[in-house]
Amino acid sequence: MYRYYHVCNYFVKNFFLKNVIIYMLLNFILGGNMIEKILEKEVLTKEDLLKLMLIDNQEDLNILFKKAYEIKLKYRSNKVFYRGLIECSNVCIKNCKYCGIRSENKKVERFTLIKEDILESAKIIYDSGYASMAIQAGERNDKGYTDFIEDTVYSIENMSKLDMGITLSLGEQTYETYKRWFDAGATRYLLRIETTNKDLFTRIHYNDELHSYEKRIKALKDLKKIGYQVGTGVMIGLPGQREEDLVNDILFFKEMDIDMIGMGPYILHEDTPMGIEFKDKLLSNKKRLELSLKMIAICRIYLQDINIAATTALQVLDELGREQGIKAGANIIMPNVTKKDARENYNLYNGKPGLKDNSNDVKKSLDENLKNIGEEVGYFQKGDSPHYFKRFKKN
Repeated sequence: MYRYYHVCNYFVKNFFLKNVIIYMLLNFILGGNMIEKILEKEVLTKEDLLKLMLIDNQEDLNILFKKAYEIKLKYRSNKVFYRGLIECSNVCIKNCKYCGIRSENKKVERFTLIKEDILESAKIIYDSGYASMAIQAGERNDKGYTDFIEDTVYSIENMSKLDMGITLSLGEQTYETYKRWFDAGATRYLLRIETTNKDLFTRIHYNDELHSYEKRIKALKDLKKIGYQVGTGVMIGLPGQREEDLVNDILFFKEMDIDMIGMGPYILHEDTPMGIEFKDKLLSNKKRLELSLKMIAICRIYLQDINIAATTALQVLDELGREQGIKAGANIIMPNVTKKDARENYNLYNGKPGLKDNSNDVKKSLDENLKNIGEEVGYFQKGDSPHYFKRFKKN
């Protein structure tokens, strides 16, 4: 058996195929019940997580997803919570190699919504019964913009009879800025690490002061210190990414004591350096979807009581990708309520769905799809992360 493995390892060049062979050998050695045995454990090791990540057949995938869904039901019930998404600006000072709104992309028609437009969308979110909203934008840290966000958040918080959970996803800021936004009424913050492999992080960004792994970590720690419910996440299926990298991402979520996760498959944008370089070199849609669903499931099994989003990017790979994410253990969906004329210019990646959809039609369709898979929507409930309150009490 030892010699057989090394012969395979010598001849197989593709990383994912090589890991499939490793998985098959382990499954053979353990008598074909490896997945069930791992999932029976109370505490999973890194090696356990890697074996789960290497699952390569539908039967074992079904076992994994079933276990993840059982844990979701235990800790988060069969409810899905909506976060009405407002993309308030596509102006960005960063130049990330994968992102369609990167600063050097001159083909983008830039916009920044006025406060009244954001408040109008916030009212639609409230009237729809979502009880939570997320404000997302390209990254800026000039005083005029940070003041604008503070004033807008304060206005949302103080709208008549409006009691909403407010999530911000506005990139790296100073401790003082985060604190001002928190004091204005924001309670959650999503700042994706994108990958915890530092070499890979450098390859998908530029190696300069604006794109610093260390600054990203510091920002996450600042957010926790201030008192936000803190979320992060990664891109899945990046060129050069290994299954072990994804496992290390999960261990990072645990180490950082994260409350929320928003992660999804890497989807290229044609007007980016990575979009040009890797146009014909990506993993298949099926493989990236499978990896994304495995990440959701393993995070649910390993981290249990956090909030996990079934992101819009899953829809690019499969029309019912978000619903599959829910069945794999996710419990958050973020319907887009941005004004249509602005929505079309917030293209982070190719094929972004819902650019011209009507918010009410999306709501009805989502409700029906979720009902068909045994889920219900937690209307008029914020759906805060239980992990946050446990963490906050512990500290």
